[in-house]
Amino acid sequence: MTVVGRSVTGAAPATVLRKRPELWRRLIANHRVAVGASVVLLFAVAGLLAPLVSPADPEAQILRDRLQAPGAAHWLGTDGLGRDMLSRAIYGARVSLSVGLVAMVISVTIGSAIGVIAGYVGGRTDNFLMRVVDVFISIPIFFLLIAVLSIYGSSLQLLIVFLGLSAWPGTARLVRSVVLSLRTTEFVQAAHAVGARSGRIMVRHILPNVAPVIIVSATLRVGAVILQESALSYFGLGVQPPTPTWGNMVADGRIILDVAWWVSTIPGVLIVVTGLAFNFAGDGLRDVLDPRRRGPNE
Repeated sequence: MTVVGRSVTGAAPATVLRKRPELWRRLIANHRVAVGASVVLLFAVAGLLAPLVSPADPEAQILRDRLQAPGAAHWLGTDGLGRDMLSRAIYGARVSLSVGLVAMVISVTIGSAIGVIAGYVGGRTDNFLMRVVDVFISIPIFFLLIAVLSIYGSSLQLLIVFLGLSAWPGTARLVRSVVLSLRTTEFVQAAHAVGARSGRIMVRHILPNVAPVIIVSATLRVGAVILQESALSYFGLGVQPPTPTWGNMVADGRIILDVAWWVSTIPGVLIVVTGLAFNFAGDGLRDVLDPRRRGPNE
């Protein structure tokens, strides 16, 4: 009996290995994955290469150029301090995507671990962990983040940690529901029969079968975290100026929206496009990785 990528004895079956090119073909052929991943990759590369591709210093203030509309001199215009909007948007992509990705790793790691343990062990352990999840879900997370950041102050490191710790319950519930259906399957029972320890079964046999669900959850989580960071930055509780993020760029232009629409609109559009791109990629991955959603010939 085999699991995803491994047999009960830990060997990778040849049939699964032969299916990997087919998986890549389906990923490339899925339009939502292609579009979402392309947009995310474009923003990520721009952020990583910001010092090379940015036309100006994102923090350089040239007051004589303040509030210039998008044009030949400044493709995306300038803000109220004369800073180049294109440069700030490129550097903002670096910070916003970093916050989203690192916070996602924290939340998905914690949620997956708790979900696997709760679903596999069951009994009192499952009841206790799920009650903890219920408590976290009942708390309005956004207002909790506002309160915590108001007390402890806002820095990039704290923001990432708090966003990561606030988002794990949804992943935990999702993973637990899948593990509950897996723990009674034949390959798990076979692993028990040959004397495999519970820890080994969870890591070597259960977790690889839950990986597609975790991957989809992770892609959707990044977009949500970026939106949360942007909202916190809008209220002055996110990454602090002069470090540019898309959220604090939106906040910078909110009081001059009637005379300089581009200052808030451009980073706002980037936030929306990035969130949609991650959602597109997540939906496409769900279609590709879930066999129930494939066509009869796939």
